[in-house]
Amino acid sequence: MEEKNMQIRTAFITGASRGIGRGIALVLARNGYNLALTCRRNKEDLDAFAQELHSRYMIDVCTYQCNASSYPEVASTIDAALAHFGKITLLVNNAGISKVGLLTDLSPEEWKELIETNLSSLFYHCKSIIPSMLQKEEGRIINISSMWGSVGASCEVAYSASKGGVNAFTRALAKELAPSNIPVNAIACGVIDTDMNRIFTEEDRQALSEEIPAGRFAEPEEVGEAVLALAQMPAYVTGQIIGMDGGYL
Repeated sequence: MEEKNMQIRTAFITGASRGIGRGIALVLARNGYNLALTCRRNKEDLDAFAQELHSRYMIDVCTYQCNASSYPEVASTIDAALAHFGKITLLVNNAGISKVGLLTDLSPEEWKELIETNLSSLFYHCKSIIPSMLQKEEGRIINISSMWGSVGASCEVAYSASKGGVNAFTRALAKELAPSNIPVNAIACGVIDTDMNRIFTEEDRQALSEEIPAGRFAEPEEVGEAVLALAQMPAYVTGQIIGMDGGYL
């Protein structure tokens, strides 16, 4: 029975075409998960990545182009994934964007886009997928957050606010779903070596690395390993914001 369950684990990962989402997908594929992967734009890249994972690990992978900040798109995408896989045992809410700059320079449109992508998308995906998890009596939800959601970052007010919201959303939903044995947790990432952080000059990257006790940026696959470990924890571990920042906070 345990071997059968290993074979039918399916993860739905948002924002999987690059960066952290790609690293999570790679680690889960390596460990036998079937995958439903979404992206907003880079569908060709995601398709090529999916084919690579299928060929290397012999898992079932489906890709979807989906705007995580659009509830109708999210709902229809999850319906398609459920129709294909039958059930989704792990939802990883990873899709996110950042805006660096002074709050006074941030337009209302940019604020709305960031909050919709980073926070509202969790509501859209969870609302769409939780009924199936309840019906199947199986499921886990892991949200990708940030250390700035706990302490805030200058010149990233909107991003910090959105990730603070992710943390509160995680804790509250965990309490709501605990009676149904569906754990909800978050990983609060520090500085991960992704395109999002390649806006820094090499000098800035070096200075930032020196501020991190671990002395380096984390790799996306390390976040994937953390997701895998959290997905394998007892369901009693819920409502937790797991820091992954190299000792920064």
